[in-house]
Amino acid sequence: MYWIIALIIYLLIAIGMVISLLVNGIKPAKTLAWLLTIFTIPIGGILLYWMIGRNRRKYSWKDLREDAAIANYLKKIKQNDGVEKYLSLESNGLIKMAHLIEKSSGFEPTDNNEVTILKDGKATFDAIFESLEAADKYIYLLYYIFEEGQLADRLFALFEKKVKNGVKVKIIYDGVGSYSLSKNYISKLKSVGVEVYPFLPFKFGRFLASINYRNHRKIIIVDGKVAFTGGINISDKYLKGDLVLGKWYDMHLQLRGAAVLDLQAVFSIDWFLVSGDDSELKHELPKLKKRVGDQIVQIVYGGPDDYFSPIGQTYFALINNAEKYIYITNPYIIPGTAILRALEVAANSGVDVRLLVSAKADSVLVKWSVRSYFESFLLAGVKIYQYPEGFLHSKVIVSDDSIVSIGTANMDIRSFEQNYEVNAIVYDSKTAQLLKKEFLTTIEQSIPVDYETFKNRPYLDKLKEGFAKIFSPLL
Repeated sequence: MYWIIALIIYLLIAIGMVISLLVNGIKPAKTLAWLLTIFTIPIGGILLYWMIGRNRRKYSWKDLREDAAIANYLKKIKQNDGVEKYLSLESNGLIKMAHLIEKSSGFEPTDNNEVTILKDGKATFDAIFESLEAADKYIYLLYYIFEEGQLADRLFALFEKKVKNGVKVKIIYDGVGSYSLSKNYISKLKSVGVEVYPFLPFKFGRFLASINYRNHRKIIIVDGKVAFTGGINISDKYLKGDLVLGKWYDMHLQLRGAAVLDLQAVFSIDWFLVSGDDSELKHELPKLKKRVGDQIVQIVYGGPDDYFSPIGQTYFALINNAEKYIYITNPYIIPGTAILRALEVAANSGVDVRLLVSAKADSVLVKWSVRSYFESFLLAGVKIYQYPEGFLHSKVIVSDDSIVSIGTANMDIRSFEQNYEVNAIVYDSKTAQLLKKEFLTTIEQSIPVDYETFKNRPYLDKLKEGFAKIFSPLL
C-alpha cells in the first residue's frame, strides 16, 4: 500500500517537472534530455533536475522588492555626475558592443579611467596590498575562492588595523568555492569588526536548489577610487603554486576612475542579496573630483537570473565583430553551440583566430571536455596552443588592436548560464597592443596543436572526450 502512495507522489512530482520543462524549457534538445533523465533514472533524475536543470531565469533568488531596489540603484549609477553619459567610439563594431553591454548589464562605457594590467600573483597582490594600506573609508571584497594561508593571514592583520582606524570592511565569499574557509577564521574576522557573508551557503532545504549556482566574481573596491578584478583568487597557490599543477599563471586588472563605481555597484547589489542590508544601495556614490585617465572601460556582469546571458552575448559579439584577429586565453574553452559556430565562422572568414589553453588542467573532466572541441576548431582553421608550464588560468580576449576583455568569466556554459561573473571591457589600442604582444610571446613558449596529428589520436582519447563532453554544462 505504501509503495503505491509513494509511486503516485513520485509520478505527480515528475509530471509537475515535465509541465515546467514544457512551459519554461528554452532549448528543445536540452528539454528532451531532461525528460528522458526524469523518467529513466528513478528519484535520481528528479534530484538532478532540481539541482542543475531548472531554468533559473524563471526562478530568481531575487523577489520583487529586491528587483525594485536594484533597478533604482542602477538608475542612480547612470545619473552620477562623475560618469560620462555618452562616448563616441571609433568604429561601428565598438559602438554596437557598447550598446549591447549597456542593454544587458546597464552600464555605459566611461572614458575617465586608468587601466593597469597585472600579470600573475606577485604583481597583483603587491598592487592590492598597496591600495588596501592606503584605504581611509572602506574596503569591499568579493571572491569565489578565499583560502586560508599566508595571504589570508596578512589580510586579517591589515583588516584588524584598518577597522580600528575607522575603515569599514565588508567581505563576500562563495559558499562552495571557499568551502575550506574555516569557521575559526570567519569568527576572527567578525571579532575585529569585519562584516562577512557567504554567497548561497550550504543550507538544508536550499541545498539542491542552490548548489549549482555560484558567485565566481573577484572584486576589490577601495574608497570608490581603486578597483581590482580578473582571474586571481585569494590563495597562496598564485604565489607559490601547488604540488600537482605547479605555478598558476593569471591576469588581473587594476582600475582607477569612473569604472570603479560600476564595479562597486556590482558588489553593492551582491551585498544586498547576501545580507539583506540595502544601506549600500542608498548611499550617495563618491564624486570624481578630477580626471585620472583617458581609457574607455565598460563593466559587464551577469548571472543565471538574467534572461539573456550578458557574458555569453559579449563573447559572441567580440568574435563576430573581429575583422583581423581575435586571440583568446582561457583554461576552460567549453563553448557550447553558439560560441563554437561563431569561432568556426570567424576562422573560415579569414579572421586570425587563436586559442591559448593550459596543457594541464585542475580537473580530469575539464581536460577532456576542452580537448573534445579541438578537432572542430582545427578543421575550421582555428589555431590552438597549449601552454606547458604550470597552470594557465587567465581569462583574456584581445581583438583588432582595439578591444580587450579581462575578467572572471571562462568561455564555457557554466560562466554563461550558471555562475555570477564580471568582466571589464577596455576600448583602448595601447592596452590591446600590450596584451597582443603578451599573447604572441606566450604562444612562442607553447605547443601548437596540429590537425593531422590530433585527428589520429588514440581511440581511447576520443572516448574520454566524448564522455567528458556530456558533462560540459556542469564543469
